[in-house]
Amino acid sequence: MKIVIPGGSGQVGTALARAFHTDGHDIVILSRRKGDTPWRTAIWDGKTLGTWAKEIDGADVVINLAGRSVNCRYNTENRRQMMDSRVDSTRVVGEAIAAAASPPKVWLQSSTATIYAHTFDHPNDDVTGVIGGNEPDAPDTWNFSIDVATAWERVTNEAKTPKTRKVLMRSAMIMGPARGGIFDTMLGIVRFGLGGTAASGKQYISWIHENDFIRSVYWLIEHEELSGPINIASPNPLPNKEFMRIFREAWGTRIGLPAFEWQLAIGAFFMRSETELILKSRRVIPKLLTDSGFTFDFPEWKNAATDLCQRIRKLR
Repeated sequence: MKIVIPGGSGQVGTALARAFHTDGHDIVILSRRKGDTPWRTAIWDGKTLGTWAKEIDGADVVINLAGRSVNCRYNTENRRQMMDSRVDSTRVVGEAIAAAASPPKVWLQSSTATIYAHTFDHPNDDVTGVIGGNEPDAPDTWNFSIDVATAWERVTNEAKTPKTRKVLMRSAMIMGPARGGIFDTMLGIVRFGLGGTAASGKQYISWIHENDFIRSVYWLIEHEELSGPINIASPNPLPNKEFMRIFREAWGTRIGLPAFEWQLAIGAFFMRSETELILKSRRVIPKLLTDSGFTFDFPEWKNAATDLCQRIRKLR
């Protein structure tokens, strides 16, 4: 297959490209700069049509991952970049597909499990899950993240691509061993004895092992009956308290100091991030994926955390 990955130079895109390339597929990354990789890179600006669009004409699959990182302070400029980078890139990818003489069979569009409501008592699946934004007393930053996600999906749905199946990948946190990823960031906290319970510890963490994310992308490409919003997450989200306990055990750290909400706010300020990533309860399950027959190699956090810790020790 020829697979084009806009925004594919980050952690997730690199993991996908490496897996596809290893399996013998023709990979093209769309990026603002050339990369030193065994696969090809086409230069784009993420908002206007250019010569890069010819890569999409005749491709089998497009996987759009483009968008500014959300791991930052939600000030005015960063909010503008987060929104514009997602909306503009998605719109222009849709334009390229619509203009293609031989459009791809499937367009996998990145989205996020953050789109769902903050909830403790019931999971949000991709059939009956409740979209967030109306929770009482939800911080402005939480509502902004939902605005970004809904705008991302709306632009995808508005694209006129009748010959191309669309899948909205509502992904949970993708746990991989690469430096700078979410697992690496959390491991740094655990290693220094700070990986204890955050606030009440009741808020759920939804996650997926990087291997299962890659396998689920293959599954979505191959299964033509799947379209629209699809949750990509382990079927077993965990409360923060239990999640962090298992994380500490996997690394072999005995101490995990707890943190109150005000301490998290101070820490997020100095780390130039937001507490939403820690405090919002994301209890998400992948109903459509599992109903279609997909099985996880790492359905439980204990096995996933143990595997990732072992891989990091070998790498470093």
